[in-house]
Amino acid sequence: MSANLSAFFYLISGILFILALRGLSSPETSRRGNYFGIAGMAISILVTFLSVGNFGPGFIYVLIFLLIGGSVGAFIAFKIPMTAMPELVAGFHSLVGLAAVFVAISAFLNPDAFNLGTVANIKLASLIEMSLGAAIGAITFSGSIIAFLKLRGIMSGSPITFKGQHLINLVLGLTIIFLIFYLCLSQSSNIFWSIVIISFLVGVLLIIPIGGADMPVVISMLNSYSGWAAAGIGFTLENSALIITGALVGSSGAILSYIMCKGMNRSFFNVILGGWGANEQSTTLESKEQKPVKNGNADDAAFLMKNASSVIIVPGYGMAVAQAQHALREMVDALKKNGVKVSYAIHPVAGRMPGHMNVLLAEANVPYDEVFELEEINNDFANCDVAYVIGANDVTNPVAKSDPQSPIYGMPVLDVEKSKSVLFVKRSLSPGYAGIDNDLFYRDNTLMLFADAKKMTEEIVKSL
Repeated sequence: MSANLSAFFYLISGILFILALRGLSSPETSRRGNYFGIAGMAISILVTFLSVGNFGPGFIYVLIFLLIGGSVGAFIAFKIPMTAMPELVAGFHSLVGLAAVFVAISAFLNPDAFNLGTVANIKLASLIEMSLGAAIGAITFSGSIIAFLKLRGIMSGSPITFKGQHLINLVLGLTIIFLIFYLCLSQSSNIFWSIVIISFLVGVLLIIPIGGADMPVVISMLNSYSGWAAAGIGFTLENSALIITGALVGSSGAILSYIMCKGMNRSFFNVILGGWGANEQSTTLESKEQKPVKNGNADDAAFLMKNASSVIIVPGYGMAVAQAQHALREMVDALKKNGVKVSYAIHPVAGRMPGHMNVLLAEANVPYDEVFELEEINNDFANCDVAYVIGANDVTNPVAKSDPQSPIYGMPVLDVEKSKSVLFVKRSLSPGYAGIDNDLFYRDNTLMLFADAKKMTEEIVKSL
C-alpha cells in the first residue's frame, strides 16, 4: 500500500476516533461511539499490516501475539464485573505505557529498522521523541500499577506521604529533562536506560500520595498520560494513526481530568504533580460510631417512599458492588405506579471512575431524562420528601462543607441532608473511600438501612 493511501486511511480512522469520543460524551450515543472506535481501530490495524509490504517469517509471530492479546482482551471484557472496571482501566493504561517503553527501547537499540539513522548516530528529533515517549510511558506504567493496587485494595487507598516528597519529585523531574538533553549530545545507552529507570520511579512517587477520594481523577489523568506516550512513539515510528490517536486520548484525558478536578474542587496541578501542596491530614476516625443512629427496615422505607410526592435516588459504589441497579429500577417502577416522582442524582466522582454510575443505570434501562448531574439537581433536595442513598458515601458527606480539616473539604457534595427524610442503605457505619466518617449517618432525618444494597432494595420492592 502506498504512503499516500496509508495516510488517507489513517485520516479516516482518526475521524472515526473523533466521532467515537463525540458519541461517548453521552449515554444515549455511547454504543454508537463504541462502534465508531472499533471501526477506526480495525482500519488502523489493517492499514498498518498492508503498509509493511515485506511479509517475512517474523510476521507470523506478530499475528500469533496479536491473536493471543486479542483473545485475552476479549475474555477479560466478557468476564470483568462493572465493579472492577476502574482497576481494569488502570491495568490497560499500564500496558499502553509499557508498550511505548518497549518501542522506544527497540528504536534506540536498532534505529536502522525504523529509518532513524544508525547506532550512536540517531537523528536528533527522533532521539527527543523516543526519549519523551519512553519517559511518559514509564511514568504511565508504574503509576497505573500503583493505581491498580490502590483500587484493588492490595495497597492502602490512603495517601502515602513522607517529608521532602515533593522536592524529590521535582528533582527527579528536572533530572529526566537534563538526561534527555545530555542523551541528545552523547547518545549514550547508559543515559537512555537511566531515563527509563528514573521515569518508572517517578510514576510510583506521583501516585502514592494521591488518596482514594481523588482516584477518579487519577484514572482520567493516567488515560491522558498513555495518550501522550502513544503520540510520542507515533512520531518515532512516523505513524500518523498513532500520532492522531495519542493526541486525541491525551487531550481528552487532560480535559476530563480538569473537569473532574473542578467537580471536586481540587487543584488540577496538585493532582497531576502528585498531590503537590496537599496537607498531610490524618484520616483517623473519631469515636463517632458511638453516636446514636436510627435503624430502619424495608417496611419503614417502603412506607416513607410510598407516601412521598418526590424521591431522589443517589447511587454510589455500594450499588455497583451489590449489582443492585436492576432491583433499583424495579423499586422506581413500583413508586411511579403510586404517583411518586422519582429522579436520580449523579455526583461527578460517584463510584471509582468517571461515568461509573451512568453506565450501571443504563444497564438497567433507566431513562436518561430521569438522570441528573449534581449542578442540575442539587437545589431539588430541599423540596424532596425522601432521598434514597444506595451506597454513596463521600459524595453525600456534609463535612465537605463544614470542616476545613477534612480531606474532602471544599469538594462539592450532594445536599442530601436537606431532604425531609434520608434513607441510607449501607452494610455498616464504615467510612467511605476517602477514609472519613459520614456525618449524614447521625442526622435526625436519616434512617439507616443496614443491609446488602440489592437485598434491601428487593425487600422494599416486596413491601411496596
